[in-house]
Amino acid sequence: MTAVPFPPFLSRRLPFLGRPGSRAWAADVGLVALVLCPAVLMQASADGSALGWALLAGLDTVTGAALLLRRRRPSTVFLVVLCALVAVVVFGAAHDTRLSSLSALALGVCLYNVGSRSVDGRRTVLALCAGVVVVAAGTWVNHLTAEPEYRGGSDVLAVVATLPLAWALGNAARTHRANLAAAARRADAMSREHELREQQTAQQERVRIAGEMHDVVAHSLTLLVVRAETLRARGGELPDWARPHIDGLAVAGRQAGGELRDLLRVLRGPEDSVPLRPLPGLGELPGLLDGGRAAGARIEARLTAPEDLPRPVQLTLYRVVQESLTNARRHAPGAPVRVTVRTVPDGVRCEVENARPEAPGEAGWGAGLGLTGMRERVEALGGLLRAGPTEEGGFLVSATVPLNEADRDAAHV
Repeated sequence: MTAVPFPPFLSRRLPFLGRPGSRAWAADVGLVALVLCPAVLMQASADGSALGWALLAGLDTVTGAALLLRRRRPSTVFLVVLCALVAVVVFGAAHDTRLSSLSALALGVCLYNVGSRSVDGRRTVLALCAGVVVVAAGTWVNHLTAEPEYRGGSDVLAVVATLPLAWALGNAARTHRANLAAAARRADAMSREHELREQQTAQQERVRIAGEMHDVVAHSLTLLVVRAETLRARGGELPDWARPHIDGLAVAGRQAGGELRDLLRVLRGPEDSVPLRPLPGLGELPGLLDGGRAAGARIEARLTAPEDLPRPVQLTLYRVVQESLTNARRHAPGAPVRVTVRTVPDGVRCEVENARPEAPGEAGWGAGLGLTGMRERVEALGGLLRAGPTEEGGFLVSATVPLNEADRDAAHV
């Protein structure tokens, strides 16, 4: 449907008309046409004189312009249309000219608009009272200036008596809109309350899980560390090959206990007042590798990436190395492991490769969720993780994490 051409200067000076082609603009034009056309069609049967047509044209001009302002000034528009209608009817009656009774249709539309859009009750009452005064004054002047056959009487009363119905309909429409808006607000409030209850329920469940983890897992880890420390205290009675393993067991137990405490604080919520330990990064990798060596693993490391990378990147690389070493100890015990962390043109890359296992591991390649967790961590930073067996029978985990321009420049310094 082609939009009706509209002068741009009118859109700038009369913003209440709406944008040409918009629904509001089309509604305004349609309403004006529906209100004014019936009176024009019936005027020939009421009075076809030139004066009658001139009076109707003047009334339609004023009415059409006023109806375009009905949304902003409902009470004022009502009074303007009423005064124009009374003035035209009284003037025409004084000159023996009648107007079509459908000319009062615009007055009904204005009254409906007053009831539908006016929220100031006092202003509405004043407008209605002023309208009664205007009608009374017009009737009085009409009886003074017109011939008996052009004087208004019961016909005026019949038209005026039906107009309050238009105001009542408009008021009912406004009340209905207000009820719908109130219902929507109540629905939004109930939805927010429901979401808050779900969040509270989830938080309570996290606290419950944290409590159970603390009671079960933390107790077991503590007991494990205590027994390892007891064995370390009696290291002189142990064979030489067992001492490094006991040391590694104690270190791993303490580290797992610290990470478990951090996880429990996260589960309890951000309002936990106990500060968290600093998250591990590339600076902690040598300690992690030393712990693996103390546990008997043969680890060769080449760490050339700078330690001033973003913390999320450092944490991801640390977790990849940690999980890969754990998998190597589990699935390829005794096999040498090579760890490489270096910068590449597209970011920073971490590779953990173990040779062919000297003895069967606990499970086949890919058992558990370790690789899935590593892949999720790397992909969350926009990186790529590849894992699979090598041609020599070993296993390689390669993770590449991209860096932005500033971090890449710093990494190559």
